[in-house]
Amino acid sequence: MDEVTSVARDLDSKQRRRLLSAATCSVAAGGVAGAAGLFVAVMNPSAKTKATVQPVKVDVAKLAPGQMLVVNWRSIPVYVVKRTAAQLASLSSPGGELIDPDSQNADQPAYIRGADRSLRPDVLVVAGVCTHFNCAPKYRPDPDAKASWQGGFVCPCHGSLFDMAGRVFKGGPASDNLAVPPYFYESADVLVIGASAEDVV
Repeated sequence: MDEVTSVARDLDSKQRRRLLSAATCSVAAGGVAGAAGLFVAVMNPSAKTKATVQPVKVDVAKLAPGQMLVVNWRSIPVYVVKRTAAQLASLSSPGGELIDPDSQNADQPAYIRGADRSLRPDVLVVAGVCTHFNCAPKYRPDPDAKASWQGGFVCPCHGSLFDMAGRVFKGGPASDNLAVPPYFYESADVLVIGASAEDVV
């Protein structure tokens, strides 16, 4: 300790200021670098978060006609339904009044057109979230003769009805069709949910 004190006394006040300034700057630079490193580490998404925003691949060849598969994309349940010929036929006469039969106001990619609202008529891909209160509609593929309903999806929270293309019927609280996420076919039977073909090219 005495040696340090004697060295400091030998330095004139100008040199002492330079030494203190250099030491202060070094400590401050170390603090800034440490804080910046911590900030970058906190701002980077975790591996779990990265996995939830990645596109999801689904092999529709494994689905039997009339079967539905639920996949998770961005923490949203996505319904993938392999529609039967009867379900496709029901789209032209759904058995009730639809609010938006041509999906003019629907949340869907521009390349999704037509009554079937899909790239392939036999495969429906929709977000499994009711447009009224974000409940998960139940898949009810069987027609109900009493209600003249051809089957589709029923919201368990408030009773909104959707047909086999996710189009909403009048009379329930939901006013919009089920959303269609972006998707494309990577091959004849493998669809990729969460991206469009243009995103991949």
